[in-house]
Amino acid sequence: MAGMVYLVGAGPGDYRLVSIKAVDCLKQADVVVYDRLADDRILKWAPAGAEYIYVGKASSHHTMKQGDINQLLVDKAKEGKTVVRLKGGDPFVFGRGGEEGLLLEENGIPFEVVPGITSAISVPAYAGIPVTHRAVATSFAVITGHEDPTKGKS
Repeated sequence: MAGMVYLVGAGPGDYRLVSIKAVDCLKQADVVVYDRLADDRILKWAPAGAEYIYVGKASSHHTMKQGDINQLLVDKAKEGKTVVRLKGGDPFVFGRGGEEGLLLEENGIPFEVVPGITSAISVPAYAGIPVTHRAVATSFAVITGHEDPTKGKS
């Protein structure tokens, strides 16, 4: 019997900006798969016996390749475990949550996305800069600096 996977946004770095739903997911986790952008204090909400797997990435150093992370989520869920994939910011804003969700779907693994506050809006807000303002800027764009080099066309 397959377990459950939660793709959880850890927010922009301030552990106090994590949602109550994210905390609820962590409290029931058997496995927490987390990256380097998640504040370590967030991990303390998981049960004492939970398994923690660090899969952090920096620009030239990847603890685990994305394809392996995706498969890890599938494998742990197939063991019947509740898995929290804790990601900095929001899982669907440059977090590769879409890739993880696709493989989970392809393998019949139930999953839920728990949004997080993305740094694209929180960092300017903390600095007192609104990303939109009726009199100044009516829209904004979020653009990555790292595309998949194998995708063919930008």
